[in-house]
Amino acid sequence: MQRLMCESLVVDMRFHERDARRKGFCRVCGIDEAGRGPLAGPVVAAAVILPKSVRLPGINDSKKLSPDQREAFFEKINARALAVGIGLVSNTEIDRINILQATFLAMRQAVEQLAVAPDFLLIDGPYKLPLLIDQKGIPHGDALSVSIAAASIIAKVHRDRLMCRLHEEFPLYGFDSHKGYGTARHYEALRNFGPCSVHRVTFKGVCGCETDDGKPL
Repeated sequence: MQRLMCESLVVDMRFHERDARRKGFCRVCGIDEAGRGPLAGPVVAAAVILPKSVRLPGINDSKKLSPDQREAFFEKINARALAVGIGLVSNTEIDRINILQATFLAMRQAVEQLAVAPDFLLIDGPYKLPLLIDQKGIPHGDALSVSIAAASIIAKVHRDRLMCRLHEEFPLYGFDSHKGYGTARHYEALRNFGPCSVHRVTFKGVCGCETDDGKPL
């Protein structure tokens, strides 16, 4: 009985892709982003079209994988995908249009960068993009769809590598360790040195006197 219960809890990561193909769609594209929450750096989105026959056992939401696992999947996805697109929106644009609109913009850019045109989009979250493509938003989709999980890994690894490069330019802030998120080390650096040119100045705790949890800097 316990074994049957455990088996029923296993997520079929290919369900949404198969469902789209049953409806006549051939090029199913997963879309996800990385970097909505950090105090610095861009938001990055990825769009991934996987072949019907692809097998990526163990794939999951990038946040549930170790850095080594993400790197391994990153290489496999790039090697096996029919197409991979990346979208990136800078911190200055995030400050100008807000993080949600910047995320949607990065997602649209990622789709536009694909070498193969998708005919159906699976989007992480309850969202719909202003694109003339059939689509479906899936809350927590990065843990429910192989295509969205693949996109989450591509976006996460791409952004992490970018933040490590930004660390070389701005070594005072520790971007290589926290990737721009609001850690104690990051807030201390902001208190001591103020923001740099890649910080999101409209985010709480960057230029103000409080962190995101309301505590004084």
